[in-house]
Amino acid sequence: MLILISNDDGILSEGLLSLAAALKPLGDIWIVAPEKAQSAVGRSITLHRPLKMTRLSDQKFMINGTPSDCVNLAINSLLPQKPALVVSGINKGGNMADDIPYSGTVAAAFEATIWKIPALAVSLACRNNFIFGPAARFTAKVASALLKNSLAPDIFLNVNVPDTQGKEITAYKITHQGKSVYEETIEERTNPRGEKYYWIGGDGTKYKDIPGSDADAVLKNYASITPVKTDFTDHGALGALKKWTII
Repeated sequence: MLILISNDDGILSEGLLSLAAALKPLGDIWIVAPEKAQSAVGRSITLHRPLKMTRLSDQKFMINGTPSDCVNLAINSLLPQKPALVVSGINKGGNMADDIPYSGTVAAAFEATIWKIPALAVSLACRNNFIFGPAARFTAKVASALLKNSLAPDIFLNVNVPDTQGKEITAYKITHQGKSVYEETIEERTNPRGEKYYWIGGDGTKYKDIPGSDADAVLKNYASITPVKTDFTDHGALGALKKWTII
């Protein structure tokens, strides 16, 4: 059984290597990942320049593109067969609430789901002193369960793991997407030539206190498993919209 691993932190990420080691007992591991960090690129794909592939070993490839590029190329060109599972991560930092659409880690799992392959994304919700082992071993358990149980073809799993400081993960919750509270994050500066430039960012995202949400679980030291749909349609709003008179 072939398992594809990708990420958005780049081919040299410790989180990716820890994940590969933990998943090895489940199948034949192939890695196709970006050559450098691609955080917050979302589902972007590369259309205006050619992509370069570098083969680092028999089953490990580096791509000068986005996580979505990597998964697309892997499935449709690089792998000898269709993977049974795609796992993306382990990301440095959480991907919860309104941050989900920004995430390159999540995008890799989304891309796999578009190609009708079971997938999950995993992120370690801390800022420094990353200890990936517990998250990797927990992900292997989730991956094993996903292989044994079926999901609808338009659903993948978004997993967020709390910072356990090296302790094993012993509890999890099935959650829904939470709600982010963003800070004022635009910082204006001036370069030596007197030209203005801007940094988008801040000290970090805060979350609304919503019981049952991904952020709520992680902040209470549970791992969070959220089913995510690739269909963005709000089916509940269709009836109301059909009653509008537009033309």
